[in-house]
Amino acid sequence: MRQGTTRSSRLLQIVALLCAFLVLPRADAAPRVGSHDGFTRLVFELPGNATSTVSRAAQSVTVRLSTTLKTEKGALNAAGVKFYNVSGKTVTLTLAGSVSAARTRVSVLPRSGTAAARLVIDVPTTAAAQASVRAASTSSRPAASSTVTRPRVVLDAGHGGVDPGMTSQWLREKDVTLDVALRTRAELIKHGVDVVMVRTADTDLSADKRTDLDARSRLATTGKVSAYISIHVNAGGASAQGIETYYFGQPLAGSDRSRAVQENGGGSVGQELTRKAANSAQGLLGDIVAQAKLSFSRQLALKVQSRLVQYTGAVNRGVQTDAFYVIRNPTTPAILTEIGFGSSPSEGPRLATAAYREKVAQGLARAILDFLNTQ
Repeated sequence: MRQGTTRSSRLLQIVALLCAFLVLPRADAAPRVGSHDGFTRLVFELPGNATSTVSRAAQSVTVRLSTTLKTEKGALNAAGVKFYNVSGKTVTLTLAGSVSAARTRVSVLPRSGTAAARLVIDVPTTAAAQASVRAASTSSRPAASSTVTRPRVVLDAGHGGVDPGMTSQWLREKDVTLDVALRTRAELIKHGVDVVMVRTADTDLSADKRTDLDARSRLATTGKVSAYISIHVNAGGASAQGIETYYFGQPLAGSDRSRAVQENGGGSVGQELTRKAANSAQGLLGDIVAQAKLSFSRQLALKVQSRLVQYTGAVNRGVQTDAFYVIRNPTTPAILTEIGFGSSPSEGPRLATAAYREKVAQGLARAILDFLNTQ
């Protein structure tokens, strides 16, 4: 009986070890390859969340990760890509002769629900994309030619018309957001960027908040848009101040309430639209294409937050996610930035001045140009 018990115990230990091995984070080094309209996407699964640095040569892209992958290499039968090499913490792609590495998009996506962490690399494959890269590399301003693709940005001055947004003794949100958006547009145009304005006066797109936000959101997907930026002014207690920038997703764990409710219209309307947007965010967790596009939104948000704090000296409240209805469709890099607290006794009066709004606009424009790789 004792011998049988010992054998059973050993068998259970072996089974336990096998189970432990099976649940360890594992990642295949070979990429999944997908062909899309204008680009080839390569997805490398990672054993866990990671950070990365990227370097580019004429015909190669090298990504250095903070996590280790299984060593593997091989040829790829995919448009724009010839070969991949994974060695330890380094992933290198060799591109086809006609493809420029400068235009590749690299992002590392964190683990989301059942989806593993992954490295996503998009390699452009169309002739139009390559022509755009060559034009951008030879001039900071596109030449006057119909063949040149100019980057296009949508600036959304929050609120307007019947909706004043937040109000305080120093300002109305709709006035500040419009002034900053117009100043930002002027700077971007100097650098050859096409700018689409959601509004250029004290107007709204509809007196109905849902219709207004739907119309604003659609501008992010009309034509070829490189970025969508929604500009807002925050409100809070007297001690609250600083700048924060959001990209679309669920509110961060531990948030006492969603900031999106107020920007989505407030009251029962804001709550309803926020619930709808939050459900969309939950549905996107397993969609690798949507997650890759949201990763570009995160990159844009980080650049905007960094530059705004640099140019204004404001308190850095960081980059977060929330269910803002106006940026809920992840087909374009889209963010919402709260440029300060109009309710703050120190920040409100600053936001009311033209000089401070110019600093905000310059920082915002510089961040957008950084994101577009434009001088």
